[in-house]
Amino acid sequence: MAETIHTQPRHETQVKVVVPDEHTMVNLLGSGDELLRTLERSFDSDIHVRGNEFTISGTPEETAVVVRLVEELIELAKSGTHVTPDTIERMIHMLGAGGERPAEVLTTNILSNRGKTIRPKTVNQKRYVDIIDRHTVVFGIGPAGTGKTYLAMAKAVKALQDKEVNRIILTRPAVEAGERLGYLPGSLYDKIDPYLRPLYDALHDMLDPESIPKLMAAGTIEVAPLAFMRGRSLNDSFIILDEAQNTSPEQMKMFLTRLGFGSKIVVTGDVTQVDLPGGQTSGLRTIERILGDIDDIAFSRLGSEDVVRHKLVGQIVDAYGRYDAQQNGDQGDRRGGGGQRGRRAAPRRDRGESSGSDGDEPNEPGYGAD
Repeated sequence: MAETIHTQPRHETQVKVVVPDEHTMVNLLGSGDELLRTLERSFDSDIHVRGNEFTISGTPEETAVVVRLVEELIELAKSGTHVTPDTIERMIHMLGAGGERPAEVLTTNILSNRGKTIRPKTVNQKRYVDIIDRHTVVFGIGPAGTGKTYLAMAKAVKALQDKEVNRIILTRPAVEAGERLGYLPGSLYDKIDPYLRPLYDALHDMLDPESIPKLMAAGTIEVAPLAFMRGRSLNDSFIILDEAQNTSPEQMKMFLTRLGFGSKIVVTGDVTQVDLPGGQTSGLRTIERILGDIDDIAFSRLGSEDVVRHKLVGQIVDAYGRYDAQQNGDQGDRRGGGGQRGRRAAPRRDRGESSGSDGDEPNEPGYGAD
């Protein structure tokens, strides 16, 4: 409950927020009051705590934001959600952007296993998992660390547990292998295993480790390179193509046409990290121009603000984005603007389904996989 008391001159406001539960109060302050210190560093307003009462003094605009933040934190504490200083920083960003309530975003349960619950950590991540629920084919595009693959895998495991699908198929292109594959030691599976290892790691986060070999032996979970998808029709499956920026347009077409009855496809990738040899065109770069107008296909974009690894990762993504924009601008200046001739018009957007950047090459959770 918040009680507003106007006691300060020059349009300043003092607001008191009373926390009804002492146990909730302990969770709000954090270990060694680290959460309170984060609040104090994030705002110019004076924030004081005495007993179970917050007192916030400052401008009406900022005071209102702090009060909303404290009220959202109370809701998170009541739900048992673990809050860190990084959580508070993300909540401040959510409040500044408007839209969905932070407590609603951060308490959305995707999957629970062995006492661990996987939840979205940003608004765009929540929109992404909501889009997966509503569409048959979804493209999750964003930089490393935004959770695009990890969250898709959590949705796949949940769909398998709820018997919405009979199997999960996880695939990646092994682009570095190529003609050098024969020089690597071991069997074919030994050679391609390093390219698929991140998918195995994510599975171990979501399922009991002892159950994974049994599920794989039964064909309920399959992890395979993209080349193994050719000629198949995949029914009643949740299919994830990871690292899709490293597919050619022909491979992308081949993969998407594997879709069978009762199946769902999620394609994830980062168009700023294409590793295809010889300057080949990425199938992910052009796909929205081809499929952007088809119903039941949606595109969800995540950006640097959705990175939930170390905060430096988001800053690195932004720095590379600025550098690439500068390089492209310099090349455009040298061409005298002629480079824009002959480009196709940007596609009609996905009827409000995209989140984050809307450009062809976006500024692209800590989750184990991207």
